[in-house]
Amino acid sequence: LSTDTDVSLSSCPFVPIGMAGFAAIVAYGLHTLKSRGNTKMSLHLIHMHVAAQGCVVGAMTVVMGYSMYQEFWAKPKPLMKRCCLGLAGGACFS
Repeated sequence: LSTDTDVSLSSCPFVPIGMAGFAAIVAYGLHTLKSRGNTKMSLHLIHMHVAAQGCVVGAMTVVMGYSMYQEFWAKPKPLMKRCCLGLAGGACFS
């Protein structure tokens, strides 16, 4: 793997945003734990787990999409020269 395209925590703000979203969802889930009504404890915890995991996976998806955009679409394409070897002297055209 090349190290020039690696995404680090300092260069990408989406990972801390995903972690903060995870913490916020867990805090909200724990806050609403007492007022869950007739919902079973296990179902409440599953909903909290799925929401928190969805936040992290969503942030990772955004990071990968952003990284792919930078890698493949945002880079200026180098100007390629076409060489015609059939001509005398191998003339190249830009």
